[in-house]
Amino acid sequence: MADKKEKYDKPIYVVHGGDDFLVSKKCEQIIDGLLTPDEKQMSLLSVEADKITAAEVFDELRTMPFLVKKRVVLLKNADKFISENRQLFEKYFDSPSNCGVLILAVTSWTKSTKLAKKLSQEQYFPIEDIKNNNLTGFIIDYALSSCGKKIDFASARLLGELIGNDAGRLSCEIDKLAVYDIDKKTIDSKDIAALTAGSKFFDAFNVIDAMSSGDAAGAISKLRRMFEADKSTEFTIVGAFAYHFRQMFEAKALLEKKVNRAQIAKQCRIWGSNEDSFFKRVAMLSLQRIGEMLAELGQIDYLVKTGGADVSSAMEQLVIKCSLVNKKVLAR
Repeated sequence: MADKKEKYDKPIYVVHGGDDFLVSKKCEQIIDGLLTPDEKQMSLLSVEADKITAAEVFDELRTMPFLVKKRVVLLKNADKFISENRQLFEKYFDSPSNCGVLILAVTSWTKSTKLAKKLSQEQYFPIEDIKNNNLTGFIIDYALSSCGKKIDFASARLLGELIGNDAGRLSCEIDKLAVYDIDKKTIDSKDIAALTAGSKFFDAFNVIDAMSSGDAAGAISKLRRMFEADKSTEFTIVGAFAYHFRQMFEAKALLEKKVNRAQIAKQCRIWGSNEDSFFKRVAMLSLQRIGEMLAELGQIDYLVKTGGADVSSAMEQLVIKCSLVNKKVLAR
C-alpha cells in the first residue's frame, strides 16, 4: 500500500540498495504518493539512465506540467550517470525545479559526499537486502499486504528455503500462489509443494531414501534425473532437501521423547510421501547424523550463493558422502 501523498513533498529522492526489486518497489511507492494512475500517463518519465542525457533529464524536470501539479522523472540504475554528471547534479540539487520531482534509483549512496550532503534525511531511502533472519517475515508481510493472503510461519519458511532471498523471485512465487486457489484466504505448504516445488519434494525424498539405505549409485542416479528433468532444480533443490531433513530432525527428536507417531506425522506435516517409509528412514538415522546433514546443506547453500560451489556438483558430493557413511552405519 502506498504511503500518503503528503509524505512526498520534496523535489528530489534517492532510493539505494542492492536488490533491484526492492528498490523498484520503493520507487513505485513514492510515485504512487505523487501521482494518480491517470497522471502517470501524462507526467511520469521512467527511464534507464544509459538511455537518456543529463540535458534531457533536467529539461523534463523544468518543463511545466499540463493538467497536473508535478512532473516526475525516475532515473533507474543511475550510479554511473550521476558520477559522470556530478557537477550538473550538484547545481540542480542547489536549485531544483519547483514543478518536477527527481527520483534516483542507485545501488549505493555515500552520505559523506558533497552531493549527498545537499539532501535531508527525508530525501533518501536505504533499502536493505532480505537477510535469512528476516526472510520469513518478508514472505508473511508481502503475502498479506500485496495479495491479501495469510501464510503461516512454517509455510513461509518452506518457501524461503525453496526460493532463497531473491525478493523478485519470491514475490512472483507468492503472486502465483495467491491465485492458485483464489477463494482460499491462506497459502499453505501443500500449495507450495504443488505449485512451487512440484514433484521435487517427492523426487528429493526418493534421493534421501536411497542415501539413507547406503545406495550411493541409486541416489546419484535419482539426483541427476532431477537436474535433467527441470532446469529450475538448481534453484530449489537445496531447499527441498533441507525441508525433508528438517522434518526428519523434528520427527526424530519427538520420537525420542516418546511422542505418538500419528501426532508426529501431523505436527511435522508429513504429506505427499509414504508415511511408513518416512518413519523407517528416521529410525535408521541418529539425531546427530540428521543434524550433520542439515549443517552440510547449509554450507552448500552458502557456497552456492557466494559463488564458491556449483550446486549440482556440491549436491552429488553430499549424496555420495552421506550414502557411504550411512552404509557403514547400517553394516554395524
